[in-house]
Formats: sequence, C-alpha cells, structure tokens
Amino acid sequence: MSITESIGEESCGGIAAPEHSSEGAVRERVSDLASFEQASGVFSLLGDPTRLRIFWLLCHKRTGVSGISEMIGMSSPAVSHHLRQLKAAGLVQSERNGREVIYHAVRSKQIHFLHMMIDETLKFACCGEDE
Repeated sequence: MSITESIGEESCGGIAAPEHSSEGAVRERVSDLASFEQASGVFSLLGDPTRLRIFWLLCHKRTGVSGISEMIGMSSPAVSHHLRQLKAAGLVQSERNGREVIYHAVRSKQIHFLHMMIDETLKFACCGEDE
C-alpha cells in the first residue's frame, strides 16, 4: 500500500496546497538548499524503523535508556547509539535525574507535526483521541 493510499489522496490531508505563493517566493524557497538538506536529514534519520519507534515513544513518555530498551526489546548500547543520533538532530533532549539520564522529545511545533504525521501514517489514535 502506498502512502497516498494509506492517508488518502486529498490535497495535503484535506489542507489546500499553497498554490497562492508567488513565482518569486517559490523560486527563493526552493533555492534554499541548506533548509532542504536539514529537512532531508531529519526524514532520513527517521527513515530507520528503530529510531522512528524510539522517537515516537519519546513523544509519549519520558524515560531512560533502560526503559526504552525494555519497551522495544533492544540492548542498552544499541538504544544509546540511536539516542545520540536523535539528540544530535535536535529531535530529543535529555536531563539528568540523579544517576539516570531521562530522554524526551523536544517540545516544538515541528516535532508536534512530525509526531502527528507518524500517527496519521500509522493510523494510531494517540492521547485518548478518537480515530
């Protein structure tokens, strides 16, 4: 099943495409290679199923490496490797709680949209929402 089959073929999920943008504005934006490289890096990073699962989990729960390891059935060193990559990309943050380091998704509009996109793609109903 293709992505458009799973989420529907409406324009941007029912949101009208921004066709009102001027030619100059579109040319300026599409020429901003650095922004597209940054976005591509985030999507590439989340293209790994394990990192995607860890990111999704941390959108819902603050937990340490051992908690993540237990939930996804992976060794702590492997989880730590993925967390370093997610943290370097600015998708997750950590804070020390005594001897334990607790991880969680960064609270931002962009992260919220990534989380919503994952949920919609997977057809998950999160946080008590109805489908």
